[in-house]
Amino acid sequence: MQDLISKTALEVVSALRDGAVSPLECLAALEARIEEVNGPVNALVTLCFDRAQTRARAMMARPVAERGLLAGLPLPVKDLTDVAGVRSTQGSRIFAHRIAETSDILVEHLEAAGGLVYAMSNTPEFGAGGHTFNDVFGVTRNPWNMALSAAGSSGGAAAALATGMAWLAHGSDMGGSLRNPASFCGVVGLRPSPGRVAASVFSKIDGTLGVEGPMARNVADLGLLLEAMSGAEAGDPLSLPREGVSFAEAAAHPRKPKRIAVSRTLGITPVDPEVAGLVMQAAGKFAAAGVIVEEAHPDLTEAMHCFQTLRALSFATGMRGLLRDHRDLLKPEVVWNIEKGLKLSGEEIAIAEVERGALFRRMAEFFQTYDALLCPATIVPPFPVEERYVVRCAGVEFETYVDWLLVVAVATLCACPAMSLPCGFTATGLPVGLQVIAPNRSEALLLAHAKWMEGVLGLGAFTPIDPRPARP
Repeated sequence: MQDLISKTALEVVSALRDGAVSPLECLAALEARIEEVNGPVNALVTLCFDRAQTRARAMMARPVAERGLLAGLPLPVKDLTDVAGVRSTQGSRIFAHRIAETSDILVEHLEAAGGLVYAMSNTPEFGAGGHTFNDVFGVTRNPWNMALSAAGSSGGAAAALATGMAWLAHGSDMGGSLRNPASFCGVVGLRPSPGRVAASVFSKIDGTLGVEGPMARNVADLGLLLEAMSGAEAGDPLSLPREGVSFAEAAAHPRKPKRIAVSRTLGITPVDPEVAGLVMQAAGKFAAAGVIVEEAHPDLTEAMHCFQTLRALSFATGMRGLLRDHRDLLKPEVVWNIEKGLKLSGEEIAIAEVERGALFRRMAEFFQTYDALLCPATIVPPFPVEERYVVRCAGVEFETYVDWLLVVAVATLCACPAMSLPCGFTATGLPVGLQVIAPNRSEALLLAHAKWMEGVLGLGAFTPIDPRPARP
């Protein structure tokens, strides 16, 4: 069982296709590993192994060639996304006992591709904030040091990957929710371009701030899951067709970039000096390998105002009814964000939309010169689990619970695919992620470049780990 847990997702899928292992054996291995390590980490909060086993048996009645791209590989889904017949809480007391009647389009897509959902991963309430805790299930702890945060909002997914409770995991991202936890937990997380991964629509039908995406332990595995997730669906008006591109193939074949830009701060945010130093060391390794590396970034001056405004608008659009009916059950940060959105004037919204268009155009122009833009995936190393969010960095005090997320919000605003890739460790042994931002809809090229970078950095295979005790 332990040998199976330590394999990559691609190795397990190969074994499933060869008949060397069955989907039921994979589920048994995960169930044993969860029993062993999930308690102190609290990454997977609802288990649905009976459902997964039933689907596995039905799948095993079919020829291997008909079992889909994932061939029966199990994976967890973030507890913001409905899985039929499974407790789906949004991390909120409002929905603490809710059982989903139907599955999200995303889940249907994954299951059609041969995935088996066996668990829901922990998330902050409604995915709000970069630290995974809620009043239903409690806090998810960082397996590298259980006194620290696993970040968020896909913190449960990242911690499950890092500890061998998952080979692949689903997550979602508005303000770095795939990238922050990947950075804190030493795994890989990719925010795709809007529309790359289809999902069910519940409020704004053309929303492009929040997206669904893949997490994995390495780039090649990440490409496999993006391949399984991608494709057009009628229920999502923004969803993109596959276009004949294989993300799994792209992620398996490294491609050396020609010219890349690197920035410690993107000109808009403070960054912990140790984090900035590790990012620059990684860029130095790429330069030593023959890539042209230049310190540069586009003008991103309006990013903070734009992100705060449009994020608040999205909260108001999606949750104003919850504020009206269940205000006493919402955490204060969510109440603040909804109220901020409801107070926006038409002029404020119009200004933010114009700002976003300008940011998008400048970033697109920037990528006419550079293959990728490198910067920190998070501005700090993992912080104490008792803190609700980062309140200061490098001598700068933050005003709101989302200010510290600006370094990842840039790719969100510019509709760019962006990945957190492990790039090194702090002096206390904590992982730090390098954010790799690429042009809109260039996921295949991003994966190929990231695969090359992963090889240069030599950090593609240091998970899974056993959870490590809390230490100061």
